[in-house]
Amino acid sequence: MKDFRSFAGRGPFTFVAAALTLSSALIGSQAGAAEGVFDELRFGATTSIGNGSNQEDGVFPSATLFFDPLGAGSASGLVEKILRPRIHAGASVATSSSGVNEIYAGLSWNADVTERFFIELGAGGTVHDGDLNDDGSDGPKLGCRLLFREYAAVGYRFDDHWNLSATVEHASNANLCDGPNDGLTRAGLMLGYQF
Repeated sequence: MKDFRSFAGRGPFTFVAAALTLSSALIGSQAGAAEGVFDELRFGATTSIGNGSNQEDGVFPSATLFFDPLGAGSASGLVEKILRPRIHAGASVATSSSGVNEIYAGLSWNADVTERFFIELGAGGTVHDGDLNDDGSDGPKLGCRLLFREYAAVGYRFDDHWNLSATVEHASNANLCDGPNDGLTRAGLMLGYQF
């Protein structure tokens, strides 16, 4: 049987990562055309900060697209900002056999600390190709394919378009599935371009 976890055999996750990479190149070359559809594109990499059975080897290149159909960018006041989040969707690709590929989506909320510094929180879900039950292999055991996913980021805006953020993200089944719930915990850097 083909090893689904091998880098060459990543199936739909490789396709999604390639599609995100291609779309980011097209978006970058046509930023004016993307305005109004995409709010921001972020790309970067994370690494596992779990320990024991939660540890994943390697790095996880990722790309995330943000959309602003609710007008979060023009929201004023705390209540409006809470009621008008941005929508995000992205993918993360494992570079080792004990790593887990993810496709994720959810809602994001930003708050400006200063004109340049911001914080961001996000929540949603992720679909992954990791091990569900303990089969004796390395890497986290996750219990079910669909997990809750949350993240927090602290960022700096270089100008009206470019930003850099440090992120911490976690995904788990919140003990709602039969089986283990090792979870995924990662941290990394993301470079963003706001349209």
